[in-house]
Amino acid sequence: MSLVYEARNLEQRYDGRTALARVSLEIERGEAVALTGPNGCGKSTLLRLLAFIERPFAGELIYHGDRTNPRREATLLLQDPYLLRASVFFNVTLGLRLRHCGKDLERIYDSCMRAVGFDDPGSFAARGPNALSGGERQRVALAARLALNPRVLLMDEPTSNVDAASARAIADAVSRYRREGLTVVCSTHDPALINALQAREIRLGRRWDEI
Repeated sequence: MSLVYEARNLEQRYDGRTALARVSLEIERGEAVALTGPNGCGKSTLLRLLAFIERPFAGELIYHGDRTNPRREATLLLQDPYLLRASVFFNVTLGLRLRHCGKDLERIYDSCMRAVGFDDPGSFAARGPNALSGGERQRVALAARLALNPRVLLMDEPTSNVDAASARAIADAVSRYRREGLTVVCSTHDPALINALQAREIRLGRRWDEI
């Protein structure tokens, strides 16, 4: 067994309120995990901790990868992703350029856009976010994260606000990358996504206001 995460009694608090209470888990490399449970039980909070965007209030989180900079290996796709007021090409390749990876941008753009269901990536390259549907924006945001070639993809309700075709495209893309070794952790209420990813379900407990 090759672990990518070990979490022991993770807890997070905001202004004295407990948002995540004593969560322990292990996630294997290449595994798909679905975080389920009622709204307010801490799924999004746990994803931010796993993405190293926040530090836990208590507990221990061990990452088995590049421990000097794990944020370069784990990327988070939000439920309502923000796209810059720039072209689709700029949004998809921005992370690479910020990491000073300026080679093969056109090839990477084309590959990742096709992976998330765009048959003609070139026709979208110059469009801005206002010219995209909600499902298209979510798929562009996913393409931008896949372009970084992450080891871990974290997703917060990725199919909750998109049409059925986009939901299938997202599930197909993530399933393909998972078969190539990507570790996937998502919060979701979508049984179809859980089934498509063949994900192990981890159910979190009570809402924050019940803790």
